[in-house]
Amino acid sequence: MNTIKMLCCTLAAAFVFGMPAAAQEAPAASAESAVRAETDDAAAEAPAAAATPDALWDEANTAYLNADYHTAIGVYERILAQGLVSAKLYYNLANAYFKEGEVGKSILFYNRALRLAPGNEDVRYNLAVAETMTKDKIERIPEFFAVAWMRTLRHTMGCTAWSLLSLVLLAAMLGLLLLYLLSQRIGLRKAGFYGTLAAFVLFVLTTWFAVLERREILRSDEAVVMVASSAVKSSPDRAATDLFMLHEGTKATVTASLDDWCEITLADGKKGWIESRKIEII
Repeated sequence: MNTIKMLCCTLAAAFVFGMPAAAQEAPAASAESAVRAETDDAAAEAPAAAATPDALWDEANTAYLNADYHTAIGVYERILAQGLVSAKLYYNLANAYFKEGEVGKSILFYNRALRLAPGNEDVRYNLAVAETMTKDKIERIPEFFAVAWMRTLRHTMGCTAWSLLSLVLLAAMLGLLLLYLLSQRIGLRKAGFYGTLAAFVLFVLTTWFAVLERREILRSDEAVVMVASSAVKSSPDRAATDLFMLHEGTKATVTASLDDWCEITLADGKKGWIESRKIEII
């Protein structure tokens, strides 16, 4: 209960939004009245203006603050349907789904938000809390501590931030190289030489982090179980043997697909086949 209360506090984001204007019903057009024609035009433009992303964003956030989570979800989804995505949009949508008790959907969108903003502690915390509400408690296969540490370090920033930092280090490396080549003083030449080596190592590291973060954003092999429960089969056939059960919100890696089936691997190494309609790709 304490964990859920803490999440509820986290979900209370500080928004300042305007109330969406109500669309007015346009009167019947009349060829004899210019005034009515102008009224019709204004009324026709009102729904279009109300459907802009900014207006929808305000409407969704207002519904969320009024605890009308079902309406908020619908409006957030309308924004996504327009092809607009952002970490904040995914985060707010995940919060609304969590408030509605849809754990699977909330975990799905928290993960999508985390891909765009890996360093966001609010998203990471809320995802961890949502995952505690899943029925499947899967233990990860232990990995070498250095690998885990490097991943944690990489997730402190996103792809864009690592890319910018690598450019800064590249400029610093070139400047230090010029210092080494042009300076007449031994001390400055040493500083330029060792500084160039250090900047080069950091440049390679940050560039590598940027590439890995970009790859993670583009990944299409991670999925979340979206149904209350489902049997994982030994082969892509409904008559195949049940290997184990999975429940809503469990995360898996898709390793293969065949017709309407996907082969998945869990964090603990278990494998099996599940119907594609029962999972959704992150």
